[in-house]
Amino acid sequence: MSARNTIIFDLGGVLLHWQPLVLLQQLLPHHAPDAAGAQALARQIFQGFDPGSDWALFDLGRIEPEPLAQRIAARTGLPVGDVRAVIDAIPPHLATLEGTEALLHELRAAGHRLYFLSNMPAPYADRLLREKPFFSAFDDGIFSARVQRIKPDTAIYALAVERFGLDTDGVWFVDDVQRNLDAARSHGWQGLRFESAEQLGADLRSAGLLPA
Repeated sequence: MSARNTIIFDLGGVLLHWQPLVLLQQLLPHHAPDAAGAQALARQIFQGFDPGSDWALFDLGRIEPEPLAQRIAARTGLPVGDVRAVIDAIPPHLATLEGTEALLHELRAAGHRLYFLSNMPAPYADRLLREKPFFSAFDDGIFSARVQRIKPDTAIYALAVERFGLDTDGVWFVDDVQRNLDAARSHGWQGLRFESAEQLGADLRSAGLLPA
């Protein structure tokens, strides 16, 4: 196995369950009666989570939940109560993905440095830190709302380099969004695209980060 490395984890969709289309169908079936309806509704509410979106303001810590609900409702014509319900339902939706958590602890036992880098609104981050034991496995981490920078903006990666004391060698980044991995590679990090815990485990072993 290789020497001690640094592995940086995204949270949503990697360590935390994140299926917004399923959530919307369960929560707002009158707006999202099927997969196509859920996709359309997700585009309205989340705008692809693009840096210029309303939700990006939430991830950046520049807007609170109630003004966000009002803003999205005004833009989309959706009832503000429905938008508020989506905002409130996300934290309990973010269940721990046990397979990834097990890999996290394997990596810790193997002696690697572990960090997280997550686009996450402040209220969600606060709740996660209270409720998720897996944070004890990390040396440190960055929530976007606390630094007012978000992926894939290069500034958040530069901040991570400075804060975590990273070299360009031996840094691996696990994320489920390709544009975030592409941005990380511009800092010399090696990317691992997350699809499942099984796939990630195999990739970590192939890379020599865990025993074969």
